[in-house]
Amino acid sequence: MTTAPDDAARQEALLRLARKRRAETPAADAGATGSAADESGPVPLSYAQRRMWLMDRLGQGGARYHVPFAARLRGPLDVDALSRALTALTERHEVLRTRYGQHDGEPYQEIDAPAPVPVQVVDAAEDVGRQLYEAAARPFDLATGPVLRALAVRHAPQDHTVVLTLHHIAIDGGSLDVVGRELGALYRAAADGGAPTGLDGPAPRYRDYARREQAEAAALENGLEYWLTRLAGARPVPLPAPSAQTGAVPRGQGRVLAEPLSPAVLDGLRATGAQHRATLFMVVLAGAFATLLDATGREDLVLGCASSHRDRPGLRDLVGLCVNTLPVRAELTGAEDFGELLARVRDAMLEAQLHRDVPFDLIVERLGGAARDRDGNPLLSVTADVLREPVALRLPGTESEAVDIDLGTAKFDLGFYIEEARDGLAPRCLVQYDRARLDEEAAHRLLRTFATLLTEVAADPGRPLSRPARVAPDPAPVHPAEALLLARPEVAEAVLLERTGRAPLAYVVPGPAGAPVPEELRIALRSRLAPEQVPAAVTVLDALPRTADGAVDHGRLPGAPRDAEVPLGARGPAVLEAFGTLLGEEPAPDADFFLLGGHSLLAVRLAERLRERFRLPLTGLDVMEHRTPRALTALLDARAREREAAAPRAVRRAAARPGTVLVTGATGGVGAFVLRELAARGRPVRALVRPESAHLVAADGVEVAEGDLGDLDSLRAAVDGAESVIHSACTFTSPEVDLAAMRALLDGWRQGTFVFVSSVDAYGQPPVADVAEDTAPAEPFTGYGRAKLDCERLVLAAAGQEGRGGASVLRAPIVWGPHARLRDQLRWGATGELYQAALAGAPIELPSPELGWYGAPWVHAGALARALAHCAERPVDGVVNAVGGHVEWHAFAAELVRLLGSGSEIRHTADAAPGAPELLHRRRYRAGTLAAELAERPGEDWRSVIAAMLGSVTPGNG
Repeated sequence: MTTAPDDAARQEALLRLARKRRAETPAADAGATGSAADESGPVPLSYAQRRMWLMDRLGQGGARYHVPFAARLRGPLDVDALSRALTALTERHEVLRTRYGQHDGEPYQEIDAPAPVPVQVVDAAEDVGRQLYEAAARPFDLATGPVLRALAVRHAPQDHTVVLTLHHIAIDGGSLDVVGRELGALYRAAADGGAPTGLDGPAPRYRDYARREQAEAAALENGLEYWLTRLAGARPVPLPAPSAQTGAVPRGQGRVLAEPLSPAVLDGLRATGAQHRATLFMVVLAGAFATLLDATGREDLVLGCASSHRDRPGLRDLVGLCVNTLPVRAELTGAEDFGELLARVRDAMLEAQLHRDVPFDLIVERLGGAARDRDGNPLLSVTADVLREPVALRLPGTESEAVDIDLGTAKFDLGFYIEEARDGLAPRCLVQYDRARLDEEAAHRLLRTFATLLTEVAADPGRPLSRPARVAPDPAPVHPAEALLLARPEVAEAVLLERTGRAPLAYVVPGPAGAPVPEELRIALRSRLAPEQVPAAVTVLDALPRTADGAVDHGRLPGAPRDAEVPLGARGPAVLEAFGTLLGEEPAPDADFFLLGGHSLLAVRLAERLRERFRLPLTGLDVMEHRTPRALTALLDARAREREAAAPRAVRRAAARPGTVLVTGATGGVGAFVLRELAARGRPVRALVRPESAHLVAADGVEVAEGDLGDLDSLRAAVDGAESVIHSACTFTSPEVDLAAMRALLDGWRQGTFVFVSSVDAYGQPPVADVAEDTAPAEPFTGYGRAKLDCERLVLAAAGQEGRGGASVLRAPIVWGPHARLRDQLRWGATGELYQAALAGAPIELPSPELGWYGAPWVHAGALARALAHCAERPVDGVVNAVGGHVEWHAFAAELVRLLGSGSEIRHTADAAPGAPELLHRRRYRAGTLAAELAERPGEDWRSVIAAMLGSVTPGNG
């Protein structure tokens, strides 16, 4: 969207005014409503949308906030009519064609003009479930859109599964009713060529809802005061931590456990509710409270539940995110039976609903540090609900069956649910849990308690409550790194020395299994802990220093602070000032960001302010992880030293020298090897990098072109004057951005050769096991693979036109190499499944050799760099494979077990390893054209490179 200078100035002024109003909420005009001035300015986000946007900005959203809406449709499906119906639906509901920009850290809505909504049609794969999962899990880019995509999987000519995937920022459960109803009417009209029936007048606009919510902020002050008083002193539910054997799991990965209930139990629960003037939902919520009372002994608990705003006038037919999270705090002290507990939960719920208009995110902002515990766990980490029959996607002329797509995510740490009977199936009791916060054994115990309790209270509401016999005080928490170190056989004793604002230090005493190797211990910890929990160093001691009473004397550990605190340094005052400006008062150097009232949005703003002030890389996650002015100052100082060490050698934009090669993705692992290879060949290099990362690629003779894949003008400028382009940059998660970036680079390409690093994913799923360079791509494709294929076609169509030279497309598989940016290639996908199992000493299940060869193609980063440099000089004018070799799964797993000193047993099964369908990969890829450049050199065999990647790797040690 382009904006005239006057409009841009007005938008910036309105954004400043909106931020000022938010900062001065108590003084705002309680009677404000959307005005003409509001209409001309940027559209704000609702509070619920802001949470979605922040999670996306912080990289903590992912598929957790995807809403798949799917159905198996049997009968004639008119795909063109479905596309026209979806187009009409987005034209009718503008939130479905909205993008989300930001200015100075403040998000706003950008509503695009109506545009056709394509429906991708693919043939059903052998593993349809996986195919549907990949379609629904493919990431969205909120800044570029769209937030709705459609897929039709063809099982037979009159048998399809249609999947609409939407981002939660644009839709909620109530919206699905509207979408399902209206899409059916629009589809009938599109198929018949008539006008849709049953759609009365224009649809309500979500922008009006968001503006009204912002305008009413001042009127919420009384409600805010209620919640701040009501939640004073409340703490998160103390969930049992996962066992050390569980391993590190990213936050948000969920699992659902289920136990069937008889229909009589559900009837009994309704009768129990009627007896106590409570709804079925209140009974289920009370069951969750009783279960947690039984498990924890905690009598002061806060649970969250969803609250809809759709009972307000005019919102019934609104599509958008119109839900709020409602805290329910129940005091259970002295409650003897379930009936008494239910009465307390019912009263707490009804009281909370009186103040349900206050957005929970506004409450969190006001609570500040009180909204989390010391470990950063949120106040509302547990929820409960009754799951009704899902909304059906029904298209006229077809028979519809709802399809559930489990994305394996969890929005809450723990959820208790009752699923009502559906499609002839009995009702079920469900527990959904975040695997990073709870292990499966603990989740099973909670499910059994919950199901047993509900079954019993359905027959007897007077069932006595149970509590642990004695609730012991919480023991001093053991640092997770210390627990993992103590679990190692070569470690007899371990202790952590925690330091304010800095990574902890670890100390170990050898055990009978042999002398521990510090770097091996750190490698194991890095793979299973969050970055901020990993010790800066592990020191081996003969014995731990102890006090007279036998306790560890932390003050005598090597590296323990004994002197006065290190001064803040030159950047400290500016960091303190930035904290003070955003948080209201200048803090002490070691004050905690969250305890000062900081929250996610302020972390993003603080990072952007400091990044602009010092021109150094800094993110909102950096702020949330380091938290204090002293720690952030130290981080900025370290990054400044790194930049200053490299910057004097960088060459800023000068006239391109003859033979200059533009390299995108230069700060990545592949890019580092490409830069080295071009330097060895004497080729002048221009590296495209973000401004704050320029120092990472600075080297003798390297010209720095500042830019980004999302900044199309910077891409066109970077190509100008270059005689060759090696394009290896990729978002991996935003195909639309990658395609737009490719078009911009091709716009600027006017001479010389173009080399594009594609992927073997661009082949899709060809029906052959031996994939030659002339094998035709075949459906189905991953979103990533389809984007690569589309980019390939753009490159080859542009080659040789308007003075351009030849083009080369290199389809590469997994890239391995001794570089920090490539090390994580071992930890994800199929290789990651095997690595994590070997690291934990767990059994490794692999397909039986009787099923044939299974493994993965791979290429060494150095070999790939040689092939890319060769093609920049001698283009192949087509598509070639850049594959160095293939590794068989059994050999790979055995090597991991050996290198990690693991006790894992390798077993063979008659099918795929459970939970790892990627292991059933049996395609091999021929690399004939570039065989000479890809030929293995000393140290480039897969065993050597895996050993190097498991060892100590830093970004330039190659």
